[in-house]
Amino acid sequence: MTTRFAAVLARHGVVSPPGTDPEEFRLALLEDTYEVVAGLEFVTPVLALTAADPDAAAITWPGTPVLRTTGLDALLGALHDLGADQAVVVAHDAPDLPPLLIGKLFRALGGGEVAVCPAQGGGLVALAARLPAPPWLTGIDLDTPDAPSRLRAAAGSAGAVRSGPGWHRLRTHGDLSRLDLGLEGWDNTRALLVGG
Repeated sequence: MTTRFAAVLARHGVVSPPGTDPEEFRLALLEDTYEVVAGLEFVTPVLALTAADPDAAAITWPGTPVLRTTGLDALLGALHDLGADQAVVVAHDAPDLPPLLIGKLFRALGGGEVAVCPAQGGGLVALAARLPAPPWLTGIDLDTPDAPSRLRAAAGSAGAVRSGPGWHRLRTHGDLSRLDLGLEGWDNTRALLVGG
């Protein structure tokens, strides 16, 4: 049986809406995104931090691995060391990401080495890989603006990189308009935006 891990890569530097505490907003986004990952069946959730971040670590469910990493390359290596055959890494600022899109990335690994969920406005919402990760992934991150095309060029073989449906991240004030109040989930972010 394939061992699957899903990690949320937490970072600082979130742009918060006017009148909202930036740190509260960052943690709300992170917690909602983590809840998406933690709710997946047959997948081990992980929180990955690029710096010491006790407030972020506190949002995890008991038993969740919390890793320190320098970025995507190192994180995929650490997930392989934990026993993962396949892993998906999700950006911290996608609180309303449908779990189905993560499932599609894992399914796409049946035919490719890497699968991506492109972000509206550039970069990636999530990246899935068979582990150990292919060496041509080096130097590309979720925030690399042209990540899908760079990955395809680096892979050098047709079909090595699969692409799932795209989604959005909350990186600017304008991105908030992409949130759909009719979608379930993202309760922490929703509470902050609608005033509790």
